Amino acid sequence: MKVYIFIFYIIISFSKIFAHESHYKNLSKIEMDVLRNGKIIGYSNYFFKHNNENMTVENHTKFSVDMFGIKIFSIDSKSKEIYKKGNLISFESKTLQNDKIKFVKLNYDKKKNKFIIEGSSYMGEANPNNVIGNWWNSKILSTKTQISPLSGSIKKQSVKLIGKDEIEFKGKKIKLFVFKLKSTEDLPDNKKLDFDILLDPNEGIIFKVKYNRLGNWEYRLKNYE
Repeated sequence: MKVYIFIFYIIISFSKIFAHESHYKNLSKIEMDVLRNGKIIGYSNYFFKHNNENMTVENHTKFSVDMFGIKIFSIDSKSKEIYKKGNLISFESKTLQNDKIKFVKLNYDKKKNKFIIEGSSYMGEANPNNVIGNWWNSKILSTKTQISPLSGSIKKQSVKLIGKDEIEFKGKKIKLFVFKLKSTEDLPDNKKLDFDILLDPNEGIIFKVKYNRLGNWEYRLKNYE
């Protein structure tokens, strides 16, 4: 009986998680700390603006890793997503990664029902079912492909629910679902997707993203309102 109750709870929760507009229409911002090996090294903050049917999401992500006083890795990225009735119609980003410029310009072509992408790693068309790979959007857990917010490349993925967790956030205990998101294609190790994503199934908010790549990394929710 407990198994059936848990499965029913998962089904109900998923219907909430992937109801895109219901979770974000009242949000003004999501703030996340970026940590490496338990130390805060930067931030990834999202700012929401709502205007009738449209929602605009702006992001600024910035962090750097230093060893022995030498910067070995850094990101400084800004982006803007625009949605109409919950559907992505444009995305633009510019990123300085290790002094190398990356970019994405994406627009939805209504006649073709395709995304048109001009990116530093990919130029061409893409299915509108793709989701931009940003950590504010729980829809990333319901898609088989995501678009890199840094370069425009399209990556195939699988997502599995692997467990539950509980954390304390602002004095309250919150129960979270833990998902494993992984690449389903043969890629170099430094380009493979391999993330643990902790999500509040009631609010549809991602509280934590964990991965291992030259250290233990976390994107950890600091505040949302």
